[in-house]
Amino acid sequence: MKRKLSALSGRYRAALRKHLKAGPRAGLETARGLGRQAVAIGLETLDMARIHGRALAMLEAGSSKDGFLRRAGIFFTEAIAPIEETHRTSVRATARLKRLTKRLNRRTVELAGSNVSLAKAIARRRTAEAALKKSDRHYLALLQESLALQKHLRQLAHRILSAQEHKRTKVSHNLQDEVAQILLGINVRLLSMKEAAGQNAQKLQEEIACTRRLVDMSFETIERFTREYGKDHVL
Repeated sequence: MKRKLSALSGRYRAALRKHLKAGPRAGLETARGLGRQAVAIGLETLDMARIHGRALAMLEAGSSKDGFLRRAGIFFTEAIAPIEETHRTSVRATARLKRLTKRLNRRTVELAGSNVSLAKAIARRRTAEAALKKSDRHYLALLQESLALQKHLRQLAHRILSAQEHKRTKVSHNLQDEVAQILLGINVRLLSMKEAAGQNAQKLQEEIACTRRLVDMSFETIERFTREYGKDHVL
């Protein structure tokens, strides 16, 4: 770095001397080129001011003072122009970087908010999925319970119908027995009436009345069977 600085100092002094000798019509491209070289090796404005001061001190002794300092100042201003431009560019870049950083921070905050919202949405979705699965299991259990209940009801209905059929059969048999006994009694009474007809009217009237009671009993038995059958049918 010191070697580069020393070489640049020598070139600056030589270029400044040549510029001052050329007078007011001298060009400034050399000064700008030296400034670009200073930027390339990382020098700042203060570094160039030191180089300019040393060169000016060495050249001032032989100058005629006629516009010397003014033209030297113009040369220095042109030499540090690339450095100043670099600074301005750096300042603009820094400002732009700050804006980008601010925007990035804002986007980061927004992204964090979005991530929180996304996490909540995922949690809600998982909760909904779990509730749906639980609901599906619940409905499946209800369906299985319903099917089992239907099966039980069918079995119960079958048992009730079987019991009703058994009861009707039993009642029918009982009715047949009772009616058969009554009819047998009626038949016996009719035979008695036949015999009583040849004896006296009083005995005949008694046998007829008894026979009528047997007939009434048969009707009552049939009506009772009808009522019992009707109840079983409603069941």
